[in-house]
Amino acid sequence: MSSPDDSQVTMQISQGIVKRKRTAALVSMLAACGMTALKLIAGLLTGSLGMLSDAAHSGLDLLGTALTLISVRISDKPADEEHPYGHARVETLSAFTETFLMGASCVWIVVEAVMRIFVAPVTIRPSVWPFAVLALSITVDLSRSRALKHVASISGSQALEADALHFASDIWSSVAVAVGLAASYAGVRFGIGWLRFADPLAALVVSAVILRFAWGLARRTTYELLDTAPAGARQQIVRAVEHIEGVVDLERVRVRRSGNRVFADLRVAVPRFDTAAHIEVLVQRITAAVKAVVPDADVTIRTLPRQVSGENIFDRIRGVAALNNVTLHDLSVQQDKDGLHVEQHVEVDESLPLVEAHRFICELEEQMYRAAPEVSNVLTHIESEPATIEASDSIEQDRLLQEELRSVARTLPEIIDIHEVAVSRMGDHLHLSCHCTLPDALPMHRVHDVITSLEDRLKLKCPEVYRMLVHPEPEADNRHEGRRCNRIDDVNRMEKNDGEGGMAARSGLHSHIG
Repeated sequence: MSSPDDSQVTMQISQGIVKRKRTAALVSMLAACGMTALKLIAGLLTGSLGMLSDAAHSGLDLLGTALTLISVRISDKPADEEHPYGHARVETLSAFTETFLMGASCVWIVVEAVMRIFVAPVTIRPSVWPFAVLALSITVDLSRSRALKHVASISGSQALEADALHFASDIWSSVAVAVGLAASYAGVRFGIGWLRFADPLAALVVSAVILRFAWGLARRTTYELLDTAPAGARQQIVRAVEHIEGVVDLERVRVRRSGNRVFADLRVAVPRFDTAAHIEVLVQRITAAVKAVVPDADVTIRTLPRQVSGENIFDRIRGVAALNNVTLHDLSVQQDKDGLHVEQHVEVDESLPLVEAHRFICELEEQMYRAAPEVSNVLTHIESEPATIEASDSIEQDRLLQEELRSVARTLPEIIDIHEVAVSRMGDHLHLSCHCTLPDALPMHRVHDVITSLEDRLKLKCPEVYRMLVHPEPEADNRHEGRRCNRIDDVNRMEKNDGEGGMAARSGLHSHIG
């Protein structure tokens, strides 16, 4: 997570880029304005169609830079309710509009050139000023093209990129006009008649240059307006994400560009038993992988739980329970001659009527049959899930109940120690809980058997105990110095003694067990 200092630095960099974009657009507009005026004057003085066409080209640049300045100011506005993806596409619209203007100028130049070649030839009046204007224009266009291209590469602005292309095309058109003027002047001076067509031919060259740049710009802006993905971006994202551990499948990858921003929308299948915390970490890893391929991309990821290949029958049954938001425990599967037999305990809302609870369980079992077709029978023990917090009353620990608990513990050789016994009453029910120390290496299935035996045997001897909870602990984590059950007999004998010795023994017993 970025620190406040990092966020402040990022904001300052962003503001600096915005300022450079606006400054570049403003300077370009002023340069286009000056060059258009100079070319127009030179064209009118000499009557050169090439010069007039170049002036028209610069005039289109002037209009385009004005649109760029406006679009840059709008595109830098933050996203709002009506434009949740921001305003960057205004630049694309501006660039697309400029292509129509460039096309219109090409039509005018071609028509005028054809008229001068085949209908009404125009004699060019020699002058040195057009060459001076063209030299200045080439110098200005070269410097502005480089500057705009640099700022466009930093900011990703398509409008500035379009302006850079315009100024670059102006260089070639100015060179063509200069060659046409020189040829026309040479034809007049040396009496070469066919060179009078050099000027309109130069104008046609200018129109071809404009058309070429207009076509490239129109193609790029059209692709973006149609939400065409950047070339190769989707394949690169798929390759970067599909091998990330925890990604089951990439069900959908959508990529589109809006102005200088790229938006990536991914739908990712994840294991259905993943925790929310693990999925959050996975989403962060996927986002980082996408941004490594497409820097500064706006990434949206939707995760969907999916069954993983190789899930066993227990996973599939628990998956059905999880999808129905129910608590399932004591799940067991037995193999008999008819197939697999499933037994399970499911908790339902304690206020639910039996008929509704039974209907719900029947639907749950049907889903389990579909998820695990090899199962021939499902038997569900329905339990009530507490929906309210019960108020308990602490009661004095019953010495006889503790003696019965120790007596039962002696019959189970795996039990090392019993401590922290707590007895409480909730309504008419007696609840008992304790901690039980067992060997470190005892397998969990055997731990469950020992605890179940302890509970069952105590309830047989003390039926007044409604519920019993036993917390198993390893011997290495026993904080009560591991007093073993084979010492319980010694404690019992000590408790039979009267006087301070017996009280001390009982006091020690309660500090250890209860």
